[in-house]
Amino acid sequence: MNPLTTRQRAALLDPENADALLELVRLELGHADILDDFQPYGDLRARAVAPETILHLVSGNTPEAGRQSLVRGLLLGSRNLLKLPTGGLPALEAYIDALPAPLRALVETSERLHDEWLEKANAVLVFGTDETVADFRRRVSSRQIFIGHGHKLSFAIVFDDPEGDAATLAARDVSLFDQKGCLSPHDIYVAGDARAFAERLAAAMEAFNVHTPRGPVTTEEAAEIFHLRSAYRFRAASDPSAGMWESPDSTHWTVIYEEEPQFAPSCLNRFVFVKPLPDDLADALWMVRPHLSAITLHPFNSAHTTALADLGATRLCPLGNAQSPSLFWHQDGGQSLAPLVRWIDAG
Repeated sequence: MNPLTTRQRAALLDPENADALLELVRLELGHADILDDFQPYGDLRARAVAPETILHLVSGNTPEAGRQSLVRGLLLGSRNLLKLPTGGLPALEAYIDALPAPLRALVETSERLHDEWLEKANAVLVFGTDETVADFRRRVSSRQIFIGHGHKLSFAIVFDDPEGDAATLAARDVSLFDQKGCLSPHDIYVAGDARAFAERLAAAMEAFNVHTPRGPVTTEEAAEIFHLRSAYRFRAASDPSAGMWESPDSTHWTVIYEEEPQFAPSCLNRFVFVKPLPDDLADALWMVRPHLSAITLHPFNSAHTTALADLGATRLCPLGNAQSPSLFWHQDGGQSLAPLVRWIDAG
């Protein structure tokens, strides 16, 4: 049993938001103290028991997904083993180093997956490609809890731009984490003059790149950007339904305009498509609906969220907020704490 109570762990994790952490426990498990003692549960009394050890296999795409996964593990009071990508994740490692000593003692990191880690973990959480998730799903035993977060895609819709800030907000969503996270928009659908929006977005992408330059890319990534740029440059020279804007003398960002409504997966690294919003958006998304994560909306209102709720995405949020999910976010449409616990009933 963890010597700290849930309330103590929440206070150490985030003193300013401890109540929100406890509310997450209450929402998912029924009572803020149910990890510490039996609490009323219907006509029973019940207690939730956290995994003794959680193994987190963290992707190199974004440190934030790994940090959120770790926070949940610490909130449960589990021992947390983090397999980091080769080269580490400096932002996540800095967060771990800054944890209060009682919580830091519950965390161990390595860039190599130790065999004993996989064998003794009570729960295994995997972030990565579909192939990586499938590989580890085969490797865990029936006694282990397994949660996989595989390949996901996101996009944005600009219905209207009354304040004139949509391009700036979209540039932020696309550029943060160099578009490598599951919440990064690949395409932006625009009601109205989509070509004009693409031109404004290009200016906003350049402005964002000035204060937050894109990170380094591999030779293969640079070659893919160059290849796609060449293809669209050739097309745009003779086809008025296409256009391209690009960062000068670099591959730092690219904006493609095309009237083809079908969703176009990006090659990432701040390469984004702008398209007119089609009458049948579901048809334009048919190939990627099983992989949809977030739809960012501008403006964000109940009418739009209601209309888009059945497209397959698991998160609808305001444009500019794609990379800042709530603590209460149901990642990939599932709960974050409840699937990890087992229950003891009394009564």
